[in-house]
Amino acid sequence: MTKKKAENKKNTQDSAKSQDKKTMDTANIEAAINNASSLSEIDDLRAQLKEAQQSAKDNWDKVLRAQAEIENIKRRNIKDLENAHKFALDGFVKALLEIKDSLSMGLKTANKESATIENIIEGLKMTDKIFLSTLEKFGVESINPKNQPFNPELHEAVNMLPMPDKESNSVLEVVQIGFTLNGRLVRPAMVVVVQ
Repeated sequence: MTKKKAENKKNTQDSAKSQDKKTMDTANIEAAINNASSLSEIDDLRAQLKEAQQSAKDNWDKVLRAQAEIENIKRRNIKDLENAHKFALDGFVKALLEIKDSLSMGLKTANKESATIENIIEGLKMTDKIFLSTLEKFGVESINPKNQPFNPELHEAVNMLPMPDKESNSVLEVVQIGFTLNGRLVRPAMVVVVQ
């Protein structure tokens, strides 16, 4: 609970206690008026009654304002949460648009008569590099375990080959790179393992 909410709750409770006390004071004052013997005592008790009633009214207004403020905070939090869900991918989408632009430029270049296969390959490599750096910005890391020990938690063996000159249970070839998102496996690397 935030500090402001805790203060509002305490103020509401204090106001409610004060309201109950003032109500009891009002009842006591009215009883005292009925039992009062002199006119000055009655005037004094009436002044106290009026003061107690005004104080009770002021406290009641404070309670109502505090409740309204709590409701406004709840509505604001709900709206902020909805916007957070709705626009959570905004930055990611903007980053992906850079990749889309790179692909469009590559296609435009490839359709020119002067385009060479080397230029197209270079453009694809640049696009791939932009794509991987964009993924890394958002916590996505690639798993490329070539020549590393096989790890069943991160790798999926698609084939096992006997290779006497290679270390047993190591990754010989990566068929498909795997990915993690903030340390959590999204897709395992598909690998060929030395038997």
